[in-house]
Amino acid sequence: MSEPERNGRQGAAASRLRAVAAAAAAIMVLVTAACAAPAGPATAAAVTAAPQAGAGVDSGTVGDAEFARTFRHEFTDVDGVRMHHVTGGSGPALVLLHGWPQTWFAWRGIMPALAEHYTVYAVDLPGLGDSEGAPPSYDKATLARYVHTLVAERLGLRDAGVVGHDLGAAVAFQYAAQFPQDLTKLGYLDLPLPGPAIDAAGYRSLSWHIAFHMQAQVPEAVVGDDVREYLAMFYPQVAFGGTAFGGPGAAPPFDDAEIDEYARTYGRPAVLHGGFELYRTLARDVADNVAARPISTPTLLMTAAGLLDSTRATLAPRAENIVRAVEVPGSGHWLAEENPGFVTTELLAFLGS
Repeated sequence: MSEPERNGRQGAAASRLRAVAAAAAAIMVLVTAACAAPAGPATAAAVTAAPQAGAGVDSGTVGDAEFARTFRHEFTDVDGVRMHHVTGGSGPALVLLHGWPQTWFAWRGIMPALAEHYTVYAVDLPGLGDSEGAPPSYDKATLARYVHTLVAERLGLRDAGVVGHDLGAAVAFQYAAQFPQDLTKLGYLDLPLPGPAIDAAGYRSLSWHIAFHMQAQVPEAVVGDDVREYLAMFYPQVAFGGTAFGGPGAAPPFDDAEIDEYARTYGRPAVLHGGFELYRTLARDVADNVAARPISTPTLLMTAAGLLDSTRATLAPRAENIVRAVEVPGSGHWLAEENPGFVTTELLAFLGS
């Protein structure tokens, strides 16, 4: 696509995004007002290597020989889903879970440093990224069971550290809640935990995009033909200084190649739908987290600058052992990309303590 063509499409998409934001704000008011009124058993499956280089799953790193020396793309069958994970390094197991709108690729900048001390498993959540097939639900308790079957049953890792970002952090929390004996430490990165401190209506009020994504079928219809443009405009909004934080606007936190990699997967209708389902199941997540007993797993909480206290207030009612809680300096929502050195140092210190 030529630069004028891309600029034209971005301009048209920007107009649609402004309309979507306005409509979503109206939806948020109506829905909030309305709310104010009265797996089957695991089966054996082998870990298999991904197709040859350049076949798609490695598109974001296909030219990175240094990365390929340490990491490999693999698939493992889990209850009807062929889960994709990128594995490498040596030492104790460390599982990394991404959020929206990202994939395992969100971690690739800090994975080499982590792999010097740990065997890293960067996982594409069921139904997202290059994982094939869909889970029966995208509630985070269900997704945690898929991840646990992959990690503990298929890979045989019952003493892993688990780190999640964004909605992947909610999956990581449910992993700790359901399987406390099978993880050693929990890294919880930048997500208000659905549950006692914030219900589904409260979540809708946090941002226009949450209210928009929670609507049935609407976001797929609106952004389905402009997925890349939608993602490209969304990422800066929640970056450091972005409009979602009351700032004047932020520089794009990802370059064109990185956005292309995320658009490669979210451009698939099934994956786009699965991403929005992460939001549509928030009411179920609230119920599951309210019902869950508080976890005692040693927990590291990291947030964007300025969000530590508000985020901790949602996590603390269900996490009894927050051993460290820090804001990431100069970072908005994309912690591992906006300040990778700080995030890596904190993770290594916490995991090794």
